[in-house]
Amino acid sequence: MNRRQATVTLALAVLPCAGCGAVRTLGAAGRTRDDGAAAQGKSKNATAVPAPFVSATPSPSSAALPLAGSVVGIDPGHNGGNFGDPSYINQLIWNGREEEACDTCGTQTESGYTEAQFNFNVASHLHADLVSRGATVVVTRRSNDGVGPCVNQRAEIINAARADVAIDIHADGGPAWGRGFTVLEPIADGPNTRVIGPSVQFGTAVRAALLEHTTMPESDYYGHDGIIFRNDLAGLNLTTVPKVLIECGNMPNPTDAALLVSVSFQRDLARALAEAITTFLTA
Repeated sequence: MNRRQATVTLALAVLPCAGCGAVRTLGAAGRTRDDGAAAQGKSKNATAVPAPFVSATPSPSSAALPLAGSVVGIDPGHNGGNFGDPSYINQLIWNGREEEACDTCGTQTESGYTEAQFNFNVASHLHADLVSRGATVVVTRRSNDGVGPCVNQRAEIINAARADVAIDIHADGGPAWGRGFTVLEPIADGPNTRVIGPSVQFGTAVRAALLEHTTMPESDYYGHDGIIFRNDLAGLNLTTVPKVLIECGNMPNPTDAALLVSVSFQRDLARALAEAITTFLTA
């Protein structure tokens, strides 16, 4: 995600799968290209919440697992089809403080590896890790070839699932000389006020887990000690569950990019996030 843009996304789903909803019934992958963007996001109250999809309910044998009974939300930012439908993703939505674009295309490495693909891959690994720990998992898209859904809808769907905690997965589009991850924390604005404290606690766990379980350092160009508070992102402004957004690294930086495109690093990152979620939910 370009750190100067608001970019979260939403529509409940399960990974890994494929699928795409239609018009006012946004499915797990966003929208189909023939459903027209009319009326969506034109006012603060114009967004319809998609019918939810969740991972299969854990089996009775999972009752002894650390996350049994927990619901976790994952939002892999952007979508692979966003590049092909600017009229849809450029429509304005209400992010809790002001109007912003429905979504963006995200950033990419110099070689053209997209943030949308990275986000989806990490979310897929994280989904599997969490289910193996007994959690029920809510994911905002289940493919990387859809369009959207809009950032406010992503927040609404995770809220509707009453997740115990949620994470928005991104990578940054910062200066090429800059390195590292940053955890983005919400600032109280009304809807999210009740979960600011727990979100900060969760963000601390995410920061610690990335430092312990991955080779990605804290950002040296953005935030302070790997943390920054933001009030302009729909996913954080509109959340009613504990949530942070993680910029997992800086795609324009060659050193970070080499890690971000690596399957082994993506798996390590997912495991680190699963550890952070488990620490937060079992503390």
